[in-house]
Amino acid sequence: MQLSDVKLTVQEVMDLTNKYMIETYQRFPFLAVKAKGMYLYDEEGHAYLDFYGGIAVNNAGSCNEKVVSAVRDQVGDIMHTFNYPYTIPQAVLAELVCETLGMDKIFYQNSGTEANEAMIKMARKYGTDRFGPEKYHIITARNSFHGRTYGAMSATGQPDNACQLGFKPMVPGFSYAEFNNLDSFREAVTENTIAIMLEPVQGEGGVRPATKEFMQGIQKLCDEKGILLLIDEIQTGWCRTGKMMGYMNYDVKPDIISMAKGLGGGMPIGAICAKKEVAAAFNPGSHGTTYGGSPVCCAAAYAQVSELLEKELDKNAKEVGDYFMKKLAALPNIREVRGKGLLVGVEFDFPGAAAIKHGCLDRRLLVTAIGGNIIRMVPPLIATKKDCDTAFEILKASVEEALKEEKDR
Repeated sequence: MQLSDVKLTVQEVMDLTNKYMIETYQRFPFLAVKAKGMYLYDEEGHAYLDFYGGIAVNNAGSCNEKVVSAVRDQVGDIMHTFNYPYTIPQAVLAELVCETLGMDKIFYQNSGTEANEAMIKMARKYGTDRFGPEKYHIITARNSFHGRTYGAMSATGQPDNACQLGFKPMVPGFSYAEFNNLDSFREAVTENTIAIMLEPVQGEGGVRPATKEFMQGIQKLCDEKGILLLIDEIQTGWCRTGKMMGYMNYDVKPDIISMAKGLGGGMPIGAICAKKEVAAAFNPGSHGTTYGGSPVCCAAAYAQVSELLEKELDKNAKEVGDYFMKKLAALPNIREVRGKGLLVGVEFDFPGAAAIKHGCLDRRLLVTAIGGNIIRMVPPLIATKKDCDTAFEILKASVEEALKEEKDR
């Protein structure tokens, strides 16, 4: 039987999901059947304005025509092969990414957390090869988020958050310093430190951008101490913050960059890029992947990155993002609007984020809540000012509704 032969009601789909799937997500009460551009469509054809963007994945829009065409063309030639033969999609994507970012080497992975695992491993291997086995310590920021596998989870600076609770002990060799506090990072450096690992904007940490003074200070600290600068671009990469990569807002140059999400246009792919001398730490047997560098995913990523470049979506993200953040400042009961490009957070002065999110859902706008009082938005980078106007009006109505519910309690 083909999947196209399966006919189920919405309730049957929900019942199957609830019966067989291990759920760690609070599901939206609708069945997504189609996505295109800025919209996700349910089984009745209702359009939801998507300011979730597949969690910062659909940077060139959902089901971008060039990405879809690339997948269809490639899937009939080679869907999968092991990483011993050369393949065209891997080679041309490697050139495009490295030349665009000014990096020397790339290693493909399947996801963001895998990319961060690879980055951590490369830094430690480099430290061991060059300085000895004690050079393994990595400093990350408090309230950072780097993924859910053990290395990436241990790098995540949220020891009391649900992402770590119940999974301890963590992998040793990590410590946390205060984000945007250079002195805190300087004090955390020890003789065993090999790297500092940062997000240019803390997404899960509340949409908090790094300051230019902090990032340039970290670069100088790394240079002084002879340690590596690792930049996690999983959520901030590929035009999201108004630059091709988030770190480019700060005039710094990392030794290793991790990426995923917006790289693949909806297909699962991650990667790290590194300077040549650091990349040399990986040799046969030191790291590997079965699916990383999939011909289909690389073909999709090549189309996605080409589309981002050709349409200059970095510029659109900055222009529309600046417009949106200024407009959001008129929402009631806000404490702060912050972000870069189209990675936008709104912090309210009352714990109504969940109610606001569900109010937006009822009005067919998709946003996400962080903690009790922050709404995060990461729409496709094809978003227009008109899309932002629509989102603002829905947000305003949802905030007002949540405030009323708060007062009625």
